[in-house]
Amino acid sequence: MSRVGRRAISPLQARMIEDMTARKLSPKTQTAHIRSCRRFAAWLGHSPQTATADDVRGFQAELAGCDISNSTRNTIMTGVKFLFRVTLRRHDLAAEIYHLREPQKIPPIMSQDEVARLLANTPSIKARAMLSLAYGCGLRPGEVIRLRVGDIDSDRGIIRIVQSKGDKDRQVKLPVAVLEALRRYWPERSTKYDAGFRPEQRYLFPGRQPYEPLTARQQNRLFHQAAVAAGISKPVTVRSLRHAFATHLLDAGVDVRVIQALLGHTKLTTTARYTRVATALITAIESPIDLLRDDTAKGGKRKKAKPKS
Repeated sequence: MSRVGRRAISPLQARMIEDMTARKLSPKTQTAHIRSCRRFAAWLGHSPQTATADDVRGFQAELAGCDISNSTRNTIMTGVKFLFRVTLRRHDLAAEIYHLREPQKIPPIMSQDEVARLLANTPSIKARAMLSLAYGCGLRPGEVIRLRVGDIDSDRGIIRIVQSKGDKDRQVKLPVAVLEALRRYWPERSTKYDAGFRPEQRYLFPGRQPYEPLTARQQNRLFHQAAVAAGISKPVTVRSLRHAFATHLLDAGVDVRVIQALLGHTKLTTTARYTRVATALITAIESPIDLLRDDTAKGGKRKKAKPKS
C-alpha cells in the first residue's frame, strides 16, 4: 500500500488508494492527492461522498481567497478531481473543477563560469561526481541519485537512465570529464550496504539507510554548500544544472531536437522553452534599431520605397 501518512484510513480513502495504486501513481502523487482530499473534507465538514456542485464551487472560491500560488491551487484540485472522477464516479462534480493558468517564469541560469566555480568548490569528491553528472549529462536530480553501477557503460561512453519521468528509459552521453570525476570518487564510495546487492545493482551514491540511495535532502545540502562556497547569489537549485546544460548546448548551436532527446522530453515545446534564456541566441539577433544606426553612421539616408505605378 502507498505511503499516505499514519492516520486512520477511512473506507473511502482506502478505495482511493486502491484506485491510485492500480493506475501506478507514484507514492509522492498519492500522498498529494490524499492530502488535497483531506483538506476538501475538512472544509466541507462531512464526507465528500455527499458533496454537491455548490460545494465544489464554494471550495474553489475559498482557495481563490487563500494566499497560495496557482500551482498549489491546481495541485489541490487535481487530487479532488481524481476522487470524483475515478473513485466516486461523480463526473458531474468533476466537470465543475477548473484549473488556473500558471505563470511561465524564466528560471535563473548559471553561466559556464559559475558552473565551473561551483564544481571547483564542491565539499567532497562525492559531491563533485554527483553535480558533474547533473550538469555534464543534463540529468534530473532524482535521476542522479537513483543511478546504479550497472547504468554506467564506460566502454561505450553511455549512461542508461532507467524508468525515469513518464516511465521512460533513455541513454545519454558519458563525457570524459564526468567519467574522470566518477573514477576519482569510486575508491571513496561507501560499501557499507553493498552486501545483498549484485555489483551492477548497487547504488552509485548509497544513502545512510540500507538498500536506499542518497536522499534528495542530502543532495540539496551538498549543492548549496558548493553554491555558497562559489559565491553564487542567484536562487539556484540542483535542477539549475540541468537548465544550464540545455541552455549552454543551445548557445553552442546544438539542434533543439537533439537536446530534447538528451533531456528525455516528450514534447518539443518543453525543450523550446530554453530558447527564451539562451543568451547567445538572444544577443546574436540584430535589432532593427541597430540597422538604422549603421545607415546613419555611413552618412546616408534610408531610401524611400518607390510608389507602385
